[in-house]
Amino acid sequence: MKTSKKEFPKEHQQTLLATLRERFENNTHRHKKTKWDDVQKKLTQHPEKLWTLQQMEESGGEPDIVSFGKEDGGFIFIDCSAESPAGRRSLCYDEEALDARKLNKPKGSAVGMAKGMGANLISEEQYRHLQTLENFDTKTSSWIDTPLKVRKLGGALFCDRRFDTVFVYHNGAESYYAGRAFRCWISI
Repeated sequence: MKTSKKEFPKEHQQTLLATLRERFENNTHRHKKTKWDDVQKKLTQHPEKLWTLQQMEESGGEPDIVSFGKEDGGFIFIDCSAESPAGRRSLCYDEEALDARKLNKPKGSAVGMAKGMGANLISEEQYRHLQTLENFDTKTSSWIDTPLKVRKLGGALFCDRRFDTVFVYHNGAESYYAGRAFRCWISI
């Protein structure tokens, strides 16, 4: 179900909340001290975030609450699919890279798609923390938020897990691969 910010029917909201709750309850190691009732209350106070979570869900991200040990009363949802979300693959890094590409342009960019979903690319710190909870991206890779210094030089960063180790790599920002997507996050 493709939705727009203007049309996200209540019955679909309830279906999404049920999906999020089930994932939350099945993965308590990601958020040990968090209670679902607190999350649902916060989501009820910020229903616009449900639209973003639906976009994350539809593109294969399987968003869930991830605790970082320094929460300020808010919650962070991060894509927790085992592999980089299938509905977001074959994208270059950002719009600048997309515009620079003259031949064989990808369908879009990671930064552009995340922004369109109302979310942000995860940072290296977030990615490394996620990998302490479970093994992610053992067959795929994920673009991550790239420092401006690297981006100004034409590069972009991505991560994966191989040989039981988390690696951070670089590519030209205009590159794209069938096995690379991006993970994103939102705060509520």
